[in-house]
Amino acid sequence: MTADTIGFVGLGNMGEPMVRRLAAAGHRVRGYDVAAEARDRLANTPGITVVAAPADVGDGADVVILMLPDSNVVEQVLLGDGLLDRVRPPTLVVDMSSSEPARTRALAERAAERGVTLVDAPVSGGVIGAKGGSLTIMVGGPATVLAALRPVLDVLGSKVVHAGDVPGAGHAIKALNNLMSAAHLLASSEAMLAGQAFGLDPAVMLDIVNGSSGRSGSTETKWPRYILPASFDSGFSIAFMVKDMKIALQLADAAGTPAPLSRAAVAEWMIAADEMPPGADHTEIARWLQRAHD
Repeated sequence: MTADTIGFVGLGNMGEPMVRRLAAAGHRVRGYDVAAEARDRLANTPGITVVAAPADVGDGADVVILMLPDSNVVEQVLLGDGLLDRVRPPTLVVDMSSSEPARTRALAERAAERGVTLVDAPVSGGVIGAKGGSLTIMVGGPATVLAALRPVLDVLGSKVVHAGDVPGAGHAIKALNNLMSAAHLLASSEAMLAGQAFGLDPAVMLDIVNGSSGRSGSTETKWPRYILPASFDSGFSIAFMVKDMKIALQLADAAGTPAPLSRAAVAEWMIAADEMPPGADHTEIARWLQRAHD
C-alpha cells in the first residue's frame, strides 16, 4: 500500500515533527490541531494542508493518524467531531496516542461496523525520536494491516513491532513500558540523590552504573540528558506519565496480578504531579525529590 494522502490529528510536541517527516518523505498530509498556534506553525509547509476541523482530515485519506492526549480526546475526535463518519473503506485509522486498551478495542469494534479498520500504534522515544524518525512503534491489530502500514510507519520509527493481533495490544504494552520507565526513574533518582549526599560525583556515578547491572533508560538517557544539565525538557509531561502508569495499574488489577511496587510508584508519582506546576516535564521528579530532601 502506498499512502499518498495521510490525515493527521494532533500537531503538538510529537505530532508536528511526525507530519514534517511524512511530508518530507513525499506523502500529502492533511493536518488538524485544536490549537491555532499549532496549525499556524505548519500552515505554509510544503506537502501539508492544514484543515479547519478534525473530520476534514479524513477526506481522501488513505491513512488517518491520531496523536492525541488520551482516550477521551480520541473518542471525541472520532465520534463527537464526526471523523469516523467521514472515513471511507479501505482507509486505515491508526491511534498513535497513549490510550486505554479496552476503550481502543471498543472503538475498533465501532469502526468495524462501518467497514473501517482501526489499529493502535503508540510510540516510545519522545520528541527526539519523533524528530529523528527513531521511535519504537508498537502496533496492535492484524499482521496484514501492519504490513500495509509499513511504508508510513517506517518513516516515523526505526523499530516497528507487532505487539499483538487484537486492537489495544500496543496501548497495553505502551502503558506497561511507561510504568516500568517511571519506576526506574524514581528509583534511579533516589539512588543518585543518596550518592550525591554521600559526596559522590553524579557524573562518575552514572559512568559506573551504566557499565553495571543498575543501568536503565533513566541512567543512560534521562539523567545525563535532562536532569544533570537541569534542562528538564524531554517533552513528555508528568501528567502524561501518571496517566500511562494508571492505565498499566488498571491492567494489573483487571488481571489480578500482584503489583505492590507498581502501586507504590504510582502513588509517589501522583503526589509529585499534584505538587509540581501544570505541564511540568516528567524528568522534574528528580528535582521534586531533591526539594523534598532539602
